[in-house]
Amino acid sequence: MISLRPRGEHAALRRAAARVGAGLITLSPWQLQLRDDDATREALRDATQTARVVVTSPTAVRAARSLLALHARPGQQWFAVGAGTAAALRRAGVAEVAAPSRMDSEGLLALPGLQDLAGTELGFISAPGGRGVLVPALQARGARVVRADVYDRVAITPTTRAVNQLLALVAPSVIALSSGEALETVLAALPAPARARLLQSSVVAASERLADMARQVGFTTVAVARSARPQDLMAAASAHAPAAAKMARPDNRP
Repeated sequence: MISLRPRGEHAALRRAAARVGAGLITLSPWQLQLRDDDATREALRDATQTARVVVTSPTAVRAARSLLALHARPGQQWFAVGAGTAAALRRAGVAEVAAPSRMDSEGLLALPGLQDLAGTELGFISAPGGRGVLVPALQARGARVVRADVYDRVAITPTTRAVNQLLALVAPSVIALSSGEALETVLAALPAPARARLLQSSVVAASERLADMARQVGFTTVAVARSARPQDLMAAASAHAPAAAKMARPDNRP
């Protein structure tokens, strides 16, 4: 299995792969850096005072709660992209959180509370880039989006060890794809031989949109998982690419 998660965020996928006897190669496109400045605090304060608040990741929750105590105001609605983000919000002090069973941008946009947004102020707690379909879709429904970017994705170059492990692969490989931006960043950063080898991998994507993107950039074997959860990505890999479970066990653990 090949992970495109940020540096230091591979543990859950590594455990899911290990349960079926697969190894993990980590090709991190970036590392996460929490913001800590007055401008971000002010933006976050404004975002959390709106009628509805959308939070896009557990990291966004962690970054936000390090800047400001989180709690729901009377009548306020909070929304999370997935179960992990919702759980993080509850631990941070927001008791009622709506999250979709389909844990991606499309699932979030299907929630009843995010349909009729005409004249509504909506807080959006996230990071620059990523989840690129959400804000335009929410604005198209009439929301005035009050955005607070509380952390950054700092681009990094894939390690020499990870590149060499990728080039040395002779067993089938499967990419766990939960971010289109991550895939684009990794493809652009890899040297040509490693990029060519990566494009020989199968892909298990967290949504139909990501699956379409993978096909557009040159992947030929693409399946769609039930969600971006590591266990769902691994289940899709096992179902659609059974040989993935017999991969060699490179494990660079950055």
